[in-house]
Amino acid sequence: MKLFDPNGPLMIALGKLADIVICNLMFCLFSLPVVTIGASLTALFACMQRLIYEDDEKEEGLIFRDFWRAFRQNFGQATVIWMLCLLVGAFLTAYWFVTQSMGGSAGRIYQVTFFVLVLLFLFGFLYLFPLQARYRNKVRHTIRNAWLLSVAALPWTLLALLVPILFVYLTIFLKPEGFRMAIFFWTVAGFGLVAYLDSFFFRLAFRKFGPEKLKGAGGIAEGAVFTDEEHRSEDLMVSESRFSDPNWNRRDDLFPEKPPEKGRGRRRGR
Repeated sequence: MKLFDPNGPLMIALGKLADIVICNLMFCLFSLPVVTIGASLTALFACMQRLIYEDDEKEEGLIFRDFWRAFRQNFGQATVIWMLCLLVGAFLTAYWFVTQSMGGSAGRIYQVTFFVLVLLFLFGFLYLFPLQARYRNKVRHTIRNAWLLSVAALPWTLLALLVPILFVYLTIFLKPEGFRMAIFFWTVAGFGLVAYLDSFFFRLAFRKFGPEKLKGAGGIAEGAVFTDEEHRSEDLMVSESRFSDPNWNRRDDLFPEKPPEKGRGRRRGR
């Protein structure tokens, strides 16, 4: 096997790394207005999931075209979800300052509740934009599914949460003097790498509750995480029995073989 074979593992890995860098740069650019961060996150996860789900059958195309298409298609709902997250973040920030102003045992109890609330928020936040990128749903259903899925797939949730924490620690807190290098890393590839690695855990979580792959507009999957009647798409519906048709006994195609005709009357013996 040649080292620089276009279909070899080295070139495939370099191609994916190039796609991650391009998506990361576009994410940073499209996130400059703070209100568009939600749509940018959704587009980033849509592209990263596509890199994972279509390893062997990846459609040839330009990755920035896929990013722009996902950004445009999910802009409305992703922006609403992001605004709600900002409101929750503002509430948690105010709650933190209140707990810091309290002393004694009551203050410590409220500080514990603060960290519990932050952890619960992060659990659901991890899945919000990956779900928005992969499934078509209403905003309230996406929010509800995010928190339900974070608890139902708790091992994958903890591993997915560990990835950004580890990256932040290694790039920022481990060597605070290398802050400029950390900014360069996150600007070039950091967000894309985190989204790419987390998408492996999200894939396992989605596989537990949903279809492996359902194609939708722009190659982005659609469907619902929890397969109840409210969330199921037409592609997920079980094929309907032919006898569920109220007029099934009047249909000619149910019995293709025509039964033998009976005689008009019995032949009487003499």
